[in-house]
Amino acid sequence: MKAFVDRDTCIGCGACEGICPDVFSIDDEGKSVPINEVIPENILESAQDAKESCPVSAISID
Repeated sequence: MKAFVDRDTCIGCGACEGICPDVFSIDDEGKSVPINEVIPENILESAQDAKESCPVSAISID
């Protein structure tokens, strides 16, 4: 599975990075970016929690 961030929607609150720093990071523009090409199975639940915690629903995991 992979994480995707809609950068037009992202407000850069950092919740995703705080919940799952192994998958999400805030870049120089203050927006979230996925840092793993494929989400490892052992942190998939944490990545899902980050997705669900996004206040603007900018994250998708497919």
